[in-house]
Amino acid sequence: MGQFVAVGNCVLDTILSVPHFPGEDDKLRASNITRRRGGNAPNTVDVLQQLFASDDEADRTIGLNLIVVLPNRASPAVQEIQRSLGSGKAITKSIYREDYFEASSSYIIKNLATDSRTIISYNSLQDMNFEEFTQIAGSFGNEAVWYHFEGRIPDVTLNCIRYLRKSAPDVKISVEIEKFPREGLEELVPEADVIFYSKIWAVGNGYKDAEACLRAQAKLAPSALLLCCTWGMQGASVFEPATEAYYHRAAWVSKDSQVVDTIGAGDTFIAGMLYSYLAPNNNWPVSQKLEFANELAGRKVVQEGFAGLGGLVHRGLQQ
Repeated sequence: MGQFVAVGNCVLDTILSVPHFPGEDDKLRASNITRRRGGNAPNTVDVLQQLFASDDEADRTIGLNLIVVLPNRASPAVQEIQRSLGSGKAITKSIYREDYFEASSSYIIKNLATDSRTIISYNSLQDMNFEEFTQIAGSFGNEAVWYHFEGRIPDVTLNCIRYLRKSAPDVKISVEIEKFPREGLEELVPEADVIFYSKIWAVGNGYKDAEACLRAQAKLAPSALLLCCTWGMQGASVFEPATEAYYHRAAWVSKDSQVVDTIGAGDTFIAGMLYSYLAPNNNWPVSQKLEFANELAGRKVVQEGFAGLGGLVHRGLQQ
């Protein structure tokens, strides 16, 4: 069995839905509160678990793993994170800070009037360092077939990727280029096989649309398999350097539903693209990979959280 490894940050999210954004020193009653596990890499692994579980042929072909920094193994926070990922096996290779008992946390104010999301984060846990990563990566041996990096701490991430290129030259590597401004992210691009760009990063760097971003960035990674960019309600795009083919899909929209929860839509898109490479019958053309991931992300935003997405998309594609 091959192993997929996602490297990133795991958080506990508290989401408050409010009728409008509060002013300083205001008092405001929230209409809803949701608490759930978050973090880009854990969200992606969560959806991947569902996709593989819904595919009888793929279920036993690959193990899904998370390398994230967590507090004390016995802490309530870790127990909650384990429950959120089903069996909890995904985090067995993670890094534990035994002197801490609070996980990284985010408090998200969801403005129902504008659908904006204001995020306040708290994290007392020291980030993963290069030595910790190499120790864990070495434990996978030659079983690891794909590493996905969130694009946090770019200098450490760059060293981790270069280590893998030497120690496991056949492994595939994907990176997420999301936060702006965050220095050093662009240096990761030439090292990766698949790159995921966010609209926030693209706009922050002066690109007017997804196509402009992908065509320009492809010059930094001419040997990459694929470059992807999500653009909110305008959909998603991909560019294949080998063929110079560009594909775009408008956002998938359900006729019977409305937007409910956009938090994690990008993570869900990434899960869809990664699944299209990792599944046993992964000989889909690029346009089909994009179609699948785009629909998966579209189905996510019309529901709260991630539950049941894998089965919904597989059934949808069969219709």
